[in-house]
Amino acid sequence: MPDALPPPSKTAPGKPAQAEKKRSPLRTALIAVVLLGAAAGGGWWWYSGLGWETTDNAYLAGDISPLSARIEGDVAEIMVADNAPVTAGQPLIRLEDADWRARRDAAAATVADAEASIQTLNAQLGQSRAQLVAAEAAVAQADAARVLAVQEASRFGTLASSGVGSRERAEQTLAERRRAEAAQAAADAQRLAAAAAIPVIEAQTRSAEAKLEQARANLVLAENNLSYTVIRAPFDGFAANRAAQLGQHVRAGQSLIAVTPPPARQWLVANFKETQLARIRPGQRADITLDVGDQRLHGRVESLAGATGALFSLLPPENATGNFTRIVQRVPVRIEILDPPAGLRPGLSARVSVEVGR
Repeated sequence: MPDALPPPSKTAPGKPAQAEKKRSPLRTALIAVVLLGAAAGGGWWWYSGLGWETTDNAYLAGDISPLSARIEGDVAEIMVADNAPVTAGQPLIRLEDADWRARRDAAAATVADAEASIQTLNAQLGQSRAQLVAAEAAVAQADAARVLAVQEASRFGTLASSGVGSRERAEQTLAERRRAEAAQAAADAQRLAAAAAIPVIEAQTRSAEAKLEQARANLVLAENNLSYTVIRAPFDGFAANRAAQLGQHVRAGQSLIAVTPPPARQWLVANFKETQLARIRPGQRADITLDVGDQRLHGRVESLAGATGALFSLLPPENATGNFTRIVQRVPVRIEILDPPAGLRPGLSARVSVEVGR
């Protein structure tokens, strides 16, 4: 007896096809989601990996001005609190100024004395010129008297020789002629002496004027030294690193205090690897994230350093030795901070991403 056939299925012939049709839209949607995710991930990878260069070796920088004493003295007053904001020209520290004020007064007195000496010499010069004019007039007068005396002596001498005139009168006119000639010689000598005195006084005047210029220069130096007793802020910023103590004796060149720049005078130095520099150019956009509170800032590439940072170190590398180890170098890139907020301080660390193009 043959085996029994299985019972016929109760499922309708068209239902498997209908279930397959129901699963097709779901599968298509899943495939579309996967493709879109892959495209989005690839786009983000291309955008963030190929369009940006990033480094976390970056820090804020600024021109910190260490202020030193330019003269020797004792600290008389500290006029600013530590870390306080300061404005350009604001007094920070004052040194004792009694000695420097006395030196300034002595220099001023020397200037006054030199000016008085010049006035005296100018008066003497005017007097000597007047004496020269008078001497020249005296010479002319003596010459006229001599000419008259010579004529008189000649006439009366002729008359006495012919027996018409008296011999006494002739001798008298001869003596008068000799006196006139002596007076003319004396007038000539006085004129020469008056003329010779003028160059001497002029030379003394020039010497006095040179001494006056020297005295005025010394007065300027004394006034400058007196002004150096007050140490002032060179720009707006914050007082920092105060080393001066009240009553401390300081010498010229000794550091007393420093002034750090405000946020507007700060920038960012990002040390990129040499392998990242190929597409970094001035003017490119930069995104900055400070380590302090993850604060985000915007910047712009300003310039690239002319050499690697290692060459500016205290001991630059010397690769000519036999023990050479290849190390990827870093190049400082200066980045301008756009719209810097308050609270920025030089030295803060940051992470920088530069948009180098897509």
